[in-house]
Amino acid sequence: MNLRRFFVGALLVFVSIGPLRAESETQYLEEKPNILLLFVDDLGWSDLGFRNSRYETPNIDALSREGFSFTQAYSPSPTCSPSRAALLTGKHPARLKLVRHIAHDRNQGFDASGRPDRKFSLWETDPAQMPSANWLDLEHVTYAEALREKGYHNEFIGKWHLGHEPYYPVHQGFDRQIGTSNGGQPRSYYPQYFRDPNILETEDNRYLTDRLTDAAVSFIEEYSEDKPFTLSFWYYAVHTPHQGRSDLVRHFEEKGLSGRQAHFAAMVKSVDDSVGRIRNALKAKGIDKNTVIIFLSDQGGFFESDSLRGKKTEDTLFEGGARIPMIFYGDSFAGNGVENDSPVQLLDIFPTLIEIVGGNPEEYPDLDGVSLLGTLATNEPLGRSEPIYGYRAYEDLYASVRDSDWKLLAYRSGKTELYRDVGDTREEQDLSKAHPGITENLKEQLMQWEKKMGVAEYSGIQ
Repeated sequence: MNLRRFFVGALLVFVSIGPLRAESETQYLEEKPNILLLFVDDLGWSDLGFRNSRYETPNIDALSREGFSFTQAYSPSPTCSPSRAALLTGKHPARLKLVRHIAHDRNQGFDASGRPDRKFSLWETDPAQMPSANWLDLEHVTYAEALREKGYHNEFIGKWHLGHEPYYPVHQGFDRQIGTSNGGQPRSYYPQYFRDPNILETEDNRYLTDRLTDAAVSFIEEYSEDKPFTLSFWYYAVHTPHQGRSDLVRHFEEKGLSGRQAHFAAMVKSVDDSVGRIRNALKAKGIDKNTVIIFLSDQGGFFESDSLRGKKTEDTLFEGGARIPMIFYGDSFAGNGVENDSPVQLLDIFPTLIEIVGGNPEEYPDLDGVSLLGTLATNEPLGRSEPIYGYRAYEDLYASVRDSDWKLLAYRSGKTELYRDVGDTREEQDLSKAHPGITENLKEQLMQWEKKMGVAEYSGIQ
């Protein structure tokens, strides 16, 4: 099967005559690719070997060399649960009213098993006191539900963090789930992994990332259905607790790292080993040429990098907290080792998947992302009709607006800052006073967007 012929053909159909009609879908049915979506937790943009020599990621580096990377990819709400909701639905977390991680705290109505007694919770230090949902409602169409309608089997492995049992993956379009818990992180990366010992059983002292990778490899090896599959592997790594695989921790200690740094590097290496094992399984099955791979992260890293300001827990809407790795692999895409600097978001994955399988994103209301398929096929700049927005509800800094090279940061207290992504990736030069016209324009766009999302009452713009 020639994926390039499928994608280019499908793209030409969309460009020339609009959405694919039902009768034309059948000619692509046998050519629809398998999809492997690898979603890593807390892996920063620079936490990869080809961007930072501290880390060893030969398999991910190879994926980048052979694939297509968006160098300016962002989480629309760089936080665990909101980023997952954005990826799954293509809708902005502000629209979903899911603007914080699901905290599972007793004082917010959660029991010991992580089940809430209310739909929304508040955050004590959030100056806006904006309610945030404790689960993703079933009314929202997920990419799994959309792909199921196109004839796909959907397998889910790993971290969910979008609600307790009634809102699990198997109720959101996935055919099977493995390793899903109510929590946002494991109890330990060695058994017993979770508070509930029945979530993921193991007969030995298997490291969690390896145990989940075993499940992914087994799925690929044993898959025999007469339909394409989507395998969504949402890693718990490299989220806390920072507990690397023992042999890899020793390896990085011998290289001069210590403490949490050695454990974190080991966790990154275990994810890279996982990527290598899964790609080898695809090749052994003979389906690597018929599989699109998407590799990305939910938010910036735990540690601040030398090149980008911000991280997961501080200055989170700055580049270091919001920018993420995003790599596509498939023989239909434009060349090998391509890097495209068009600003993109996790929100764009849903419509991209829809077009990859021959569907029309316009059939799904309220999508806030755009398809990347045209850019993937041609490496042309992505034309967006609107800026991209970042939004969360924890502290004073709550929103960002990115339009071309310009980026506005907005605070609940009314302060705004303006940065330009030209020679200032550390975002050290606030240009709001030097460019008041641009600042006011982006503020106005943010206010209009907040109205569109239904969150204007919590705005900090004055």
